[in-house]
Amino acid sequence: MSRAASRAPARVPLEQRIGEVGASRVPLVAWWVLGVVGTAALVAAMVPVGPPWFGTVGSLVIATTFSAALAARTGGRPFVFGALALTVGLVAVLSDQDILLTGAAVSTSAVAAVLGVMFTVPASGFLASARECVIALVVAGVGAMATVGFEPAIQKERFEYVGLGLALLGAIVLVYRLGAGLHGLGRRGMVVVAIGGAILAATLLYAELLRHYGSTGLVDELLSWVRWSRDHLGAFPRPIETVLGVPALAYGVHMRARRRQGWWVCAFGVAATSPTATALANPAVSVSEAALSVVYGLVVGLLLGWVLIRLDLALTGNRGRRSRGAEQAAAVRPEPGRFAPLL
Repeated sequence: MSRAASRAPARVPLEQRIGEVGASRVPLVAWWVLGVVGTAALVAAMVPVGPPWFGTVGSLVIATTFSAALAARTGGRPFVFGALALTVGLVAVLSDQDILLTGAAVSTSAVAAVLGVMFTVPASGFLASARECVIALVVAGVGAMATVGFEPAIQKERFEYVGLGLALLGAIVLVYRLGAGLHGLGRRGMVVVAIGGAILAATLLYAELLRHYGSTGLVDELLSWVRWSRDHLGAFPRPIETVLGVPALAYGVHMRARRRQGWWVCAFGVAATSPTATALANPAVSVSEAALSVVYGLVVGLLLGWVLIRLDLALTGNRGRRSRGAEQAAAVRPEPGRFAPLL
């Protein structure tokens, strides 16, 4: 070996350099900074304050950071998926084609809905479950601003159904790995998932049947309730978020603190985060009404989630306040932190 060759520094492989960057706090800090900047731009565009391109730039930043965060959280390649999301968003914006802008918007809503669920951590008590539901809906709410920032041309029901379908499909694919496949469900998990699927199907089917084939008297009666709530309370909670999404997410994070199959219940949490991520897409509904609708659905859904948690503890836990307190203190199933990869 020559003397020059012996003095040459060893080259560090590219994968090792990427791993060193990923192990540092730089990506997390960069994600927070970009997320705050993108959210601030979207808020400024909604006020409105500043130049009109704030909305578009904010949507691109949030779509990129959320895609990278979802990939990092689920053990994927954040730089690859973040760059892919940025490329798709730029192509849609620069082309100024309605179909591409709508595709970018619905994809952003689905990513935000799934990220809201994946961003949660196990909760040993009800208050912790409520906290996780709030965090998930806040993430989806930022995604809602990014969704409308693309200015999609939509048909309301179709846009919401496509967003919910993509989010549910993505959540199931990820939960299949996080929940140890179908064999990790167990008998109780199978029952819970079957009930959740039945509620989801019944809610969507009933809404469609009511919209197309419902009797005039029944439709008028239901609409009168909606009108009363909007006139006196400012909004009406979304049924699928209230009846299924929030209760499933609250109960799911409660189960995750005890059993891995709780991830399968959390998958139905997209029934809350997806409607939140598309809440601003309806131009006939004001921002304040959309926000109140989400808040009302959260409050009522948490009440239903509390009932589910109490029933679970009553049927499977120990009786007595002291025994329940000991059970809650022992509910420490290990799971990575909120900003660590789940896989």
